Amino acid sequence: MPDEQMATSGGRQAARPLDDIDRSILRMLQSNGRASIRSVAERVHVSRANAYARINRLIDDGVIRGFGARVDQERAGHGASAYITMKIVQNSWRTVREQLRELPGVAHIALVSGDFDVLLLVHTKDNRALRELVLTRIQAIEDVLSTRTLLVFEETDLKEDRHAGQDRPLDEGR
Repeated sequence: MPDEQMATSGGRQAARPLDDIDRSILRMLQSNGRASIRSVAERVHVSRANAYARINRLIDDGVIRGFGARVDQERAGHGASAYITMKIVQNSWRTVREQLRELPGVAHIALVSGDFDVLLLVHTKDNRALRELVLTRIQAIEDVLSTRTLLVFEETDLKEDRHAGQDRPLDEGR
């Protein structure tokens, strides 16, 4: 593929176009990141070598950014979860993002449009720890103008609901 087609404005290379097999592999790995190469190959009807090469290409292209575990936050000792919305000083996103990354319990950070600028998902031990995080740590960040905290009462992981029973490790032919 010519360099002109691969380059993007952000300095990163664009991922190569995905075909139906790539999309099937992604769906399968999203529902079960521990799937073996053999099972991926069998389900998408390609050779193991082809499945292996495609997964590596998806990783190299940055389409797959990593593999991880879905965690029950409450069972992991995080009794309080919240979405925190923030208004920040214009053009301070990169600075604020780096400071938020250093905070304990931060699970997701997003720059968004609308009535606020940043949406943050946090998990803490309890409400006292959440209060400390918001009032002492986040509001102390110089470029944070205001915050609003939305407590999470209950979460539903749609991937778990849609793919119940598919999260067991597969032993065959890794």
